[in-house]
Amino acid sequence: MKFGIVVFPGTWSERDMMWAVSDVCGYSAEYVWHRETSVEQFDAILLPGGFSYGDYLRCGAIARFSPVMQAVSDFAENGGLVLGSCNGFQILCESGLLPGALVRNHHLEFRCQVVNLSVERRDTPFTATYESQTVSMPISHGEGNYQADDETIAALEANGQVLFRYVDADGDPTARSNPNGSINNIAGITNRAGNVLGMMPHPERACEELIGGTDGNPIWQAMAAAATVLR
Repeated sequence: MKFGIVVFPGTWSERDMMWAVSDVCGYSAEYVWHRETSVEQFDAILLPGGFSYGDYLRCGAIARFSPVMQAVSDFAENGGLVLGSCNGFQILCESGLLPGALVRNHHLEFRCQVVNLSVERRDTPFTATYESQTVSMPISHGEGNYQADDETIAALEANGQVLFRYVDADGDPTARSNPNGSINNIAGITNRAGNVLGMMPHPERACEELIGGTDGNPIWQAMAAAATVLR
């Protein structure tokens, strides 16, 4: 199993992802510079958080034109597993690999905090190893407010493409538990095929008890198991 971790100018969470998947979980991983034109040597691709290209224009709007994103799109089109967290989620939406957009948090504040999430489905390549319905992970963003038109939201819900939702300690998706105003408390979605996941929370920052918990690790473990089957 080998993860490719894409690095754009301004990316800052690539080392967190490397630590989580390699040092903690024991999988092979390698950084992929944004000018690369092929990612076929990898079993799964990760797009970390950060401020790619300074988040000028819109978050992820410039990164989507990097040469590597055509390779990532081809990889996803061929069924490869792709995960983007925070800025990575924004890039996936800007690239058209996921529907909708991430806009300014409704309170116009940058939020850096731990949130509760419901794991909406546990039969996917990203969530199959979760045993708990409710988990906790950090967020760190100013533009995490997921929005889409009514038709898109209805399709996401009907097709089971919402994998993570902001909830309270009891597992209820309340307005108070929503840190950014995302419609339907959406924290993470997949594409229709189910092989591309975008999420605002940072699973790579939930990899050790020392830093608050390990609820992010089942994602890497599920991806590794699924990629082995895909090969």
